[in-house]
Parts: sequence; C-alpha cells; structure tokens
Amino acid sequence: VRLRGVGVVPVESAKVGVIGGDVAISNALIPELDFTYFFTKNIAAELILGTTKHDVQAVNTAAGNVDLGSVYLLPPTLTAQYHFCAEKEGVFKPYIGAGLNYTLFYNVKSGAVADVKYDNALGYAAQVGFDLMIDDTYFINVDAKRLFLSTDVTVDASNLAPGLTVPAEVEINPWLLGIGFGMKF
Repeated sequence: VRLRGVGVVPVESAKVGVIGGDVAISNALIPELDFTYFFTKNIAAELILGTTKHDVQAVNTAAGNVDLGSVYLLPPTLTAQYHFCAEKEGVFKPYIGAGLNYTLFYNVKSGAVADVKYDNALGYAAQVGFDLMIDDTYFINVDAKRLFLSTDVTVDASNLAPGLTVPAEVEINPWLLGIGFGMKF
C-alpha cells in the first residue's frame, strides 16, 4: 500500500468545432492511494485511486478565450508491473508498468457558458518508478505515469449566441508525477 502526493500535469490539445482554437487545462496537486499485489516475485498489479479538479478554458478561439469552468476527474487506473528486483533483493527496487485507465468526469461547473458535457473515457497508462526500502516493511516510492486519455466535449454556449453548440475532441494525456511512502503486508 502506498500513499503519494501526485502532481497532475495535462499535456492538452483540442480540435474545437465551429469557433476553432485550443484548450488549456490547469495542473493539480492531489493525494493518491494505491494498492499493489504481487503474483510472483517480479510480476505485480497496481490499482491507483485519486481524484483531481481542473480549471478548463477554450483559448485562441474566434470568440477569444472562453472560461469553461471546472471539472473533477476520477481516473481509476490498473497497471501490470514488472519489478526488476526480487522481493528480498537490495534497497533500490525499480519497476515499469502498463495498463488501462477509465476516467469519469463529474461535478462540472460551466463557467461563462450555459453547460459543458464530457464523455467518460477509456485510455492507456504507462509507468516507471522505484521503491527505496527503509527496512523490510516501509519504503519511499517515486513514480511517473502517463495516461493517454481523450474525451469528446460538448459546450452549450447558447447563453453567448442563440443555438450555439461547440463540439470538441480533447486530448488530455496527463503526466502523474508522485512521491510518497509505502508499507508491505
């Protein structure tokens, strides 16, 4: 079990219909809890749990920059990992992983527009990290994950121009950069 502080850094881009432009999504700092189960001394599965809030803005559009409010993301992610050191070997234990992510978008606040809808999305995840053993039970963990995540967004801007609905395909693709403490059971 690990508890980490994680910086969430989106590497965003968008194809915005009707008014053109791009998207800007804020960074966030969140707590993250994860559970890792070892099937063998080198093969494990990790489930990460955390939620994050981001401010969103349409930028460089025909209408200028438009505040799209905020949205929370709940991205449970399951990865299969390969640990290069067996359980009892050494203090430095590096690993790599790959897996799936399903992101739920919730608690949307629409900002300057009437409404914003985000489609929940399935994506891929890749990770690299290491555990630094303090003793046989406790360790420090450093981890970097990249989620490959895109969503379809529908912006109801009818309050700005009658009947205006703006579709967008948004690539979020965040980095999750974490450090924390863990405990083996």
